[in-house]
Amino acid sequence: MYLVHASLYGVAPFGDLDVPFVGADGAPRLVTVLHGGAGSGKTSLLTAIANTRPGHTSTPSSLRPASDPSRAPCATCDWLLGDDDAARPHPLRVMSPHSPHDPSDKEAVLRRREQALFDRRAKDRGFVCLAFPSARWFSRQPVSLHAPHRSIARYDARATTPLDDANRFDFTRETKQALAYAAISSALAPSNHRERVRARRRAPGWRDTRTLGNAVHETTHAFVQLAGFGYHGLDAVSFEPLFTSQTGQLVPFDGLPTRVRHLASFAALTIRTLWAAYPDADPRNGQGVVAIDDADLRQDTDVLTGLVPTLRSCLPRVQWILSTSSVEFASACAPQEVLALRRLPDTQGVQLFSGTQAQTH
Repeated sequence: MYLVHASLYGVAPFGDLDVPFVGADGAPRLVTVLHGGAGSGKTSLLTAIANTRPGHTSTPSSLRPASDPSRAPCATCDWLLGDDDAARPHPLRVMSPHSPHDPSDKEAVLRRREQALFDRRAKDRGFVCLAFPSARWFSRQPVSLHAPHRSIARYDARATTPLDDANRFDFTRETKQALAYAAISSALAPSNHRERVRARRRAPGWRDTRTLGNAVHETTHAFVQLAGFGYHGLDAVSFEPLFTSQTGQLVPFDGLPTRVRHLASFAALTIRTLWAAYPDADPRNGQGVVAIDDADLRQDTDVLTGLVPTLRSCLPRVQWILSTSSVEFASACAPQEVLALRRLPDTQGVQLFSGTQAQTH
């Protein structure tokens, strides 16, 4: 699915804000860069989007009311379902609970029923929406695989995404699990076609994990290559992910520079999520929305200029929503891909600028 429009009502620091995620031709824009300084509301906007989607709709407590404390902040998002419902010609509108912006009682009842229908459908598979918070960090801990069929190999569209909770986003465990599971499961998958047919007959829920292994390895390698590293594979004894440095030395995940661990997590967790949501397809061709708050965090200029082209080439059907405060990162993108959030001197709230008005000179 793709996001085509988001509207925020009474959310600080905007007040009311309409954000289009389509191009001039009306098709979903697959790369959108939200450029703004500290306090411009980038995290608030991504939080509202992540919590107003099929399968998970709520009003996060972190969203502050713009002016009137009695007016609860809320959001409305329009989603083009794409592969999740190819026969549907128009977007699905998802609104925050108890939103006061329903046009009429009759339309409100129909909308809530429709939203409940797709919430039930999202429990099974699809409807990918993945968010990376700006407060992500990486500790040192060993690989630990436990009940992967209920964790790594499962996508829960109803999972919450508190983008402002720094205590919950240590990405080391999840990234190592995704890399290790992909390599181990693909190595154990039958290489013979006849054996795979037998496996499907014996277990209807059986999955061919060879595609997952190839996708995780190639995509992770392409992402970390932006910083001069490569993805080697797993250590045969410890199952720790190993990477190659510019001098050809093997470096464990815990020994990588922080900027490289960020890139590895973007690749491994996105591929894992797409595969878990669509296990019968190549995750590199999957549809979904991936939001990265502060995508420029700890990255140097060379990475920032090459990040968007790498996202396009490795995952061409994913819609990326990237927030940044970096002028270099915003300048490296096409003008139609940048939306600027600015607080003007003569106004109280933050306003949205697009096209040539979004450019920073």
